[in-house]
Amino acid sequence: MATKSQNWKYVIIIMLFLGWSLGNFDRFIINFAILDIAKEFNLTESLTGIVLSSFFAGYALMQIPGGWLADRFGYRKILILTVLVWSIFTALTGAAWSLISLVIIRFLFGVGEGSFFPSASKGIANWFPVKERSKAMSFMLISGSLMGVVAPLVGTRLMETIGWRSIFYIVGGLGIFFALAYFFFLTERKSAETVATVQAPQTKAPLRTVLKSLTIWQLFIAYFSLYIVNWGLMAWMPIYLSKAKGLDLSAVGTYSAIPPIAGIFAVLVSGYILDKMPQGKDRLVGGIAALVAGGFLILMSTAPDMITFTIYQCVVTAMLSFNIILITTVPLKTLPDTMIGTTNGFINTGAQLAGVLAPTLIGFLVEASGGSYTAAFIMLISFSVVCAIALFTIRTKAQRTTDIITSTN
Repeated sequence: MATKSQNWKYVIIIMLFLGWSLGNFDRFIINFAILDIAKEFNLTESLTGIVLSSFFAGYALMQIPGGWLADRFGYRKILILTVLVWSIFTALTGAAWSLISLVIIRFLFGVGEGSFFPSASKGIANWFPVKERSKAMSFMLISGSLMGVVAPLVGTRLMETIGWRSIFYIVGGLGIFFALAYFFFLTERKSAETVATVQAPQTKAPLRTVLKSLTIWQLFIAYFSLYIVNWGLMAWMPIYLSKAKGLDLSAVGTYSAIPPIAGIFAVLVSGYILDKMPQGKDRLVGGIAALVAGGFLILMSTAPDMITFTIYQCVVTAMLSFNIILITTVPLKTLPDTMIGTTNGFINTGAQLAGVLAPTLIGFLVEASGGSYTAAFIMLISFSVVCAIALFTIRTKAQRTTDIITSTN
């Protein structure tokens, strides 16, 4: 029975991977569908940015409540509910009849999906020992890079054949099927390995205890800054390639699929490296990665051709991928299991606030610049530097563990 219980963790992580793959496809496909949506609803750059940001407003709103709910009621119930709700609003996206209806539906879709990541983090902590959690997290999060390949290739071709509305109907139906699969296959158990090297309280952690930790705030700022870059590129790159580079829809899909391939390898390698990395080195390497990303964003903005541009973007994607795994696994390795959902929900709120701001800010910057993307690139580069500073100033592993645990007392 013990062996069966131990092996079931692989079923759990596969289910989390598949569910998050669908969630990422749901949110990525809008970045390509928006090309036709903007034409149909006659949207300006600023209105396009608002549509792209509306999902993240709802998503950010549910990060902390979603983590608290997972800590309070268990990750399984919350995951089943979140997949069901987001799938309903994914399907309703295809029925949008106006700008206002589209913004409201995308906002509610974000509310539905917002509990997944903190709840899944809780699931990983329940089933995997501390020394395996970076690899487990990287396996789940690799779905983002994988869907970054699939969404542009599949999405652009489906748009040309069945139209953007039908895509959302189909994906919404798949999500309801996944909710049923979660009902039958997800289970919970108390993790056999906890962060017990420190006398950590095992009570439920309210948000105010999380907010006392300087380390958690630094992770929040780093994640926010990182995702200003990530969501900014992801949301606007199809439009940039179409308008600034003059590519047709098929070429946009092809070039957009290449950097996420680099992300797939980066995520896998990052999980392995972080589980092996000596104490105190991870934050330094993360800060350097953020600076490298900023440097290659400068090169992207001046790239003479699409091949060079895509190579530079691959490097940026790899650096961002490393820091995503780094930031999301610090709580998994330094906190008691009873705090993980709330903490990762708070940190991930930073990423989703970035999702609210980045597409809208870029839209306004491009519109104010008469169609130029120079100001947008400057903004992304600046936030890469902020991310590096936040990571460089995080204390060593022993110090930050003490800081986080002390904040609960």
